[in-house]
Amino acid sequence: MLAYTARRIVYVIPIVISVALVCFLLVHITPGDPLVAVLPADASQELAAQLRAAYGFDRPLPVQFGLWLMRALHGDLGNSIATGRPVLAEVMRAVGNTVTLAIAAAIIGFTMGILLGLIAGYFRETWIDKVATSFAIAGVSVPHYWLGMLLVIIFSVQLNWLPAVGAGPNGSNSWAWDWAHLQYLVLPAITTSVIPMGIVTRTVRALTGDILSQDFVEALRAKGLHERGVFRHVIKNAAPTALAVMGLQLGYMLGGSILIETVFSWPGSGFLLNSAIFQRDLPLLQGTILILALFFVVLNLLVDIAQAAIDPRIKRG
Repeated sequence: MLAYTARRIVYVIPIVISVALVCFLLVHITPGDPLVAVLPADASQELAAQLRAAYGFDRPLPVQFGLWLMRALHGDLGNSIATGRPVLAEVMRAVGNTVTLAIAAAIIGFTMGILLGLIAGYFRETWIDKVATSFAIAGVSVPHYWLGMLLVIIFSVQLNWLPAVGAGPNGSNSWAWDWAHLQYLVLPAITTSVIPMGIVTRTVRALTGDILSQDFVEALRAKGLHERGVFRHVIKNAAPTALAVMGLQLGYMLGGSILIETVFSWPGSGFLLNSAIFQRDLPLLQGTILILALFFVVLNLLVDIAQAAIDPRIKRG
């Protein structure tokens, strides 16, 4: 297990370097001057040149990448052009809010997805299967931003049960585990959980149906094993693939949804990324993309290790 883990970590190193290079180049190939957000309309050429030199934009791209990568390795992602605050502090504050939202959505989406998938898999080709599958198809088909707006209209505007936007009372962006803050989390979490719920439901349904049709399940039942014992074998065989799918979905949620966080004004990484794009805040854009990409890479690494721990055949492969 240690050798497998070490090998996976070694494989991650070139991926991280490639991710950093892509993050750096993506924001440089977009048209426009990133300093237009801070330069006044009547700025002189001398002032523009000074600012460009201060942010290092006057140097060749390979030099800029090398300096940016070295500073990033030391935890320095520069300062935001729009606010002047350190990029790392801005990103980590937003990522913390996104992690809170992603965990809440994962608890809802994965729990519902596993339950619906197991029920549909055990009762395939019945009305129960059709109902569960309909929920799954609706989950992956309905635009989540439209669902978010619909929930706001129903539960915030019409019923006045839950707040519509924000992450806390009085516009607070700091999080606390009390009802005053949790009520702001309910609608965004439900909206975010819908797509993962549908994907996990369909995956678990297919896995459960396939495993139940295999010969070893018939052999277990022929030997008189109780249905609970058969169920444990089904879970054990379905777990590696289901875990991989849930890991990918959690990665997408940790990456933040620009549309959902914009609809609910949730101060997460997606909302921050949207602001950085519109403000042409190059350091903030680079830092946000890099941190989110690293989260995704690390999460995939942890999922690979967890799969190997559950299924020894992966290590042998």
